[in-house]
Amino acid sequence: MKTDDLLINGHGMSNGGQFRNVQLNGRGTVNGDLECVDFECNGSGHVNGDIKAETVKISGSGKINGKIDAMQMSIEGSGSIQQDAVVKKIKISGKGTVGGNVSGEDMNIRGKAIIDGNCEVDTFNSEGQFIVGGLLSADDIFIDMHGECKAKEIGGQTINIKYKKSALSWLFETMFTPRMETELIEGDNIIVEYTNTNTIRGNNVTVGPNCEINLIEYTGVCTIDKNANVKESRKI
Repeated sequence: MKTDDLLINGHGMSNGGQFRNVQLNGRGTVNGDLECVDFECNGSGHVNGDIKAETVKISGSGKINGKIDAMQMSIEGSGSIQQDAVVKKIKISGKGTVGGNVSGEDMNIRGKAIIDGNCEVDTFNSEGQFIVGGLLSADDIFIDMHGECKAKEIGGQTINIKYKKSALSWLFETMFTPRMETELIEGDNIIVEYTNTNTIRGNNVTVGPNCEINLIEYTGVCTIDKNANVKESRKI
């Protein structure tokens, strides 16, 4: 890999290629694929191609018109990836949008994530908002709702979906009703609150308050809160 750096301030433009560090400040545009060690976008930068890097950091409103392959990615502003994101460790503190699938090891959401495809990681931890158009799959899933949370299906070993009231809960509750919306939840040990779903399948299932569930199928133990609405539960 080349040892040259690429720095664009203002309205600059560059072709893609191999670099050591790439930094876009302002409205910088890169036309072509990028391969680098560190990529950083602090303005409203555009990359018209793919990015392969060790670290990717978007602090402004960066747009990647391709896919990302990285060890670490953090979005603190408004980041948009048009295709797939293959990243080991992902942290979203602002708003992150992925037009394809997400795969990796650890995903942490403290802002809002919108993923059009599937999200398949080892650990999924959200204390914000997210929409997953396809399957949300992880060994360990921890969701503390602070906004709209949706996924077509959820699968994992440990699944914990909760809504913890905080000092700002009154503000969220005036803007939205905290709710996890999904068609199917499937896992070993499942705990849900404030969840609307058609079917839950698991070993041990604990249903907390404010849930709307059509069917629960379980093999171990199932407990249901008196403030939950479950149409049918059966041990199989």
